[in-house]
Amino acid sequence: MTFEEYQKISRETAEYPDKDNNYIYPVLGLTGEAGEVAEKVKKVIRNDGGKMSEDKKIEIAKELGDVLWYLAQIATELGLKLEDVARMNIDKLKSRKERGTIASSGDNR
Repeated sequence: MTFEEYQKISRETAEYPDKDNNYIYPVLGLTGEAGEVAEKVKKVIRNDGGKMSEDKKIEIAKELGDVLWYLAQIATELGLKLEDVARMNIDKLKSRKERGTIASSGDNR
């Protein structure tokens, strides 16, 4: 599945207030789902000594899917193609690596 396909199909399941002009709702959802990913990883560290089981990987994959869904909705709300967002990110990271700034701090390095 491509990002374009995912973005289109995922939109069919988008049900939230004012879904055609509301980027705030999916941004809030994204932060909640990212927190759920972090919570599951925290519990692996706390309860399992950091050893990642296959069951835990599946649980985290499900939460990552929710993160992806919200990312797709934010992109759609802003009129962006998820594929373009991904490409821009890779280009930015490659540039940072080439310039030796990938481990530095700041957005515009």
